[in-house]
Amino acid sequence: MGMSLFTNVLNGYRGTRPPVWYMRQAGRVLPNYRKLRERYTFEEMMNQPQLAAEVTLMPVYDLGVDASIVFSDILTVPVAMGMELMWTDHGPQFKRPLMNETDIHKVLHPDSSKLNHVYKTLDLIKKESSVPTIGFCGAPLTTLCYMLQGTSAKHEFPDAKSFFYTYTESTRYLVDMLTDFSIEYALKQIEHGIDAFQLFDTHAGIVPQSLFEAIFLPAVKKIASAVRQQHIPFIYFPKGLGTGLSLITPEVCDFVSIDWQTPLSMARKIVHADVGLQGNIDPYLLLSSKEKIVDVMHAEYVPFFQENDKWIINLGHGALAATPFENIKFLTDWIKDEQNWR
Repeated sequence: MGMSLFTNVLNGYRGTRPPVWYMRQAGRVLPNYRKLRERYTFEEMMNQPQLAAEVTLMPVYDLGVDASIVFSDILTVPVAMGMELMWTDHGPQFKRPLMNETDIHKVLHPDSSKLNHVYKTLDLIKKESSVPTIGFCGAPLTTLCYMLQGTSAKHEFPDAKSFFYTYTESTRYLVDMLTDFSIEYALKQIEHGIDAFQLFDTHAGIVPQSLFEAIFLPAVKKIASAVRQQHIPFIYFPKGLGTGLSLITPEVCDFVSIDWQTPLSMARKIVHADVGLQGNIDPYLLLSSKEKIVDVMHAEYVPFFQENDKWIINLGHGALAATPFENIKFLTDWIKDEQNWR
């Protein structure tokens, strides 16, 4: 058994405490990130390997988390497939959403060399730190929502959902293309030293379970299979899936990340017993007092850990920008104190 609590738990060993990392841990919650952000745009930080590596490792040094996740974005994949992206004050926007194209078969031209900056970032991270690094990309459903609609301004993605029903064969074509390119991207990240891979499906819950199971879940399984054939643990985050968690079997992933809407105890009953859980602290809890944070940990999470080996602590979604640094640092230190879990 190796020295990393995070990878040990991923591989089925029980630790004296659960490992911890946070989605969006490398971001505005960190004072050092905000200082860097005063000098560089988000795009510059993401695309310059030296900066991206520095930001990736900030939570390791500043918070003491058990794993880093490469500083990048799920929309790097559609950009590498030929779509033009603008980073605006209102979030990322594609200049030409796919739903406005007359022939989607002629628009996308995947070019993996456009992702070289991510691989260079990983090389720098592995030289700097021995802490496990998580690679990632967006799941085809979630990524396709942005590609079709062009923006996340309408959070339910009504135009994308309409496209799924109206142009089912085109949807399948795009899902297949995204799946194949995501596999290529994941395998290259593995070549450059990642220790685990997470697939973000932030909008898994916007479609009915029947549509999810018919069109989008097979893509997740295909990506998972490719990653796990390289002996890299695969984590899947299907936000909002709800009772659809019953579909999460060992064929889908090694660990599934649970959002804050579903209690861990309920998720443990729904998800296949051989699949580990990750999550699911409500990000808004970190806006409360330290006393409240401890109360919730004792009431909900300590009892869960005492009965469940396969669990990684995380948030039920990304850390909020308004999160006080002292609160997330306090929670991390509290989690890492093994006495709190006895």
